Formats: sequence, C-alpha cells, structure tokens
Amino acid sequence: MSTNVAAVVKAMATAPTVAPDKTTQVVKKTYPNYKVIVLNDDFNTFEHVAKCLMKYIPGMTSDRAWELTNQVHFEGQAIVWVGPQEQAELYHQQLRREGLTLAPLEAA
Repeated sequence: MSTNVAAVVKAMATAPTVAPDKTTQVVKKTYPNYKVIVLNDDFNTFEHVAKCLMKYIPGMTSDRAWELTNQVHFEGQAIVWVGPQEQAELYHQQLRREGLTLAPLEAA
C-alpha cells in the first residue's frame, strides 16, 4: 500500500495548478460620487449664497464660497461639492432649506 500512497502524493505534487473561475471571484465596486449643484436665481443674494456654502459645505473657505457664488451668477450654476451619496443628500437638503435653488443630485 505504501507504493500507492507514494504514487498519489507524486501525482498530487505534479498536478497543474488551476486558477479559480472568474465568475466566482468577488469584484469590489465603488459607490458613485454625487454632485451638489447650486443654480442661479433671481431672489438669493450673493451674500446669502456664500454664507450658506460656508455654513454647510465642509472645508469651504470664504474665498472659495465667493468664487462659487460668482460662478453661479455668471455661468448659471456651480458644482459646490462632490462626494458620497448620503453626504450629498444632506448638503443638498440643508442648502435647499436655506432657500437656494439646486439642481437634482446627479452621479459625478
């Protein structure tokens, strides 16, 4: 019987390695980012828009808020934040509650 065991061990050692079937591999997909877009309107002041951006958008500086506010005014819209959907929904809701005019959230 020891010759049979030796033959099996030898056969196992020389057997080719088989790669796993690609259909069984797990592929991680990242969630898409979403854009918060402020639109131009005829009733919000520059100061109000800039203050709202500084209040609700993390890391928003005064200079950047005023740049974006000018972009909203002169170009009709500005992307004020891009990131994960849940945060985008929160910032969108907060800015909308302050009376800003916003485009619907869209994937970035």
